Amino acid sequence: MKRFKKVLFLSLAVVALAACGSNPAANMEESSSKAENSSESTDQKAKSDTGEFTLYTSQPEEDVAKLVETFNEEYPDIKVNVFRSGTEEVISKVLAEKQTGKIQADALLVSDSFTFENLAEEDLLQPYESKELAEIPEEYVDDENLYTGTKLIVTGLAVNTDMVDANDIKGFADMTDKQVKGQTMIPSPLYSGAASLNLSILTQQEKIGWDFYEALKDNEVFVGQGNGTVRDALINGEQGIGMLVDYMANRAKQDGAPIEFVYPEEGALYVTEPIGIIKDTANAAPAETFVDFVLSKEGQTAASKMGYTPVRQGVAAPEGLKGVEDIDPMPFDESKVLENRDADKEKFAELFGQN
Repeated sequence: MKRFKKVLFLSLAVVALAACGSNPAANMEESSSKAENSSESTDQKAKSDTGEFTLYTSQPEEDVAKLVETFNEEYPDIKVNVFRSGTEEVISKVLAEKQTGKIQADALLVSDSFTFENLAEEDLLQPYESKELAEIPEEYVDDENLYTGTKLIVTGLAVNTDMVDANDIKGFADMTDKQVKGQTMIPSPLYSGAASLNLSILTQQEKIGWDFYEALKDNEVFVGQGNGTVRDALINGEQGIGMLVDYMANRAKQDGAPIEFVYPEEGALYVTEPIGIIKDTANAAPAETFVDFVLSKEGQTAASKMGYTPVRQGVAAPEGLKGVEDIDPMPFDESKVLENRDADKEKFAELFGQN
């Protein structure tokens, strides 16, 4: 597998709903009396427009609800069951279900391509070449069509301007300044997949490294759970600066909160929240229809309206955010991320007393 080509473009347990889908074989039998070409066309439409599947995702609950609602406006006869948690917990659930021999998920929509690379190594993904790929830049598409990025989510610095002057904040290093001691917050890499990835990228930077995290601890940084906990603390005035994803900061500002988002001078960290299909799922047809919709112009426009920077060509980024052509990514060694990610999380847990 050519697995390292695209990584520069990365991207609590609730009840899991068992999936039950349409029966493609039965559909073929029902249409057998028709002419072959007509039968095949009619059956494919039936499989695509009806059925049921289960989506495991780390997307915020409100956003995945909007996505499913928009999808069902076009495909009202496809039921989408959703399990939603942080990426780390979603993947732990998938791997635990693998041990039982029955993975409940049919499709996955989680934070980053490294997570999907690990799933690919476990032989848990099924290739699917969406009809929408012609409009998706190839750097966001896995070489073997096991997953495709769906959006750009940049991690930067969000500032509560009632507490801290955003003009004084240029990059990650400013979070260690004694002037903001006790006023900073980060999401936990033990919960958030994006935060886990960011940890492994930041700690391999010569001018950042583990010294940065040790300095954060000395500066009394608060470690939250996911990005949502950071956003809420900033909005409520509990913290002055937070490491946060762009769309959450931008939404908060648009809703009237005193929040400014800063693209770090050290370079941008971002993920593409890929989507993929679980291998040998019985509900591949409705899951594929969902993948097509997410990557379609309609699906990408819906993502932009929700505040995400779309990956599809011809769909504009939301007001207030940079497009991909304006984002300067932080360089890193992807092989080191894959090699050190688990060890980095263990070291972080030890440093901050988490488990």
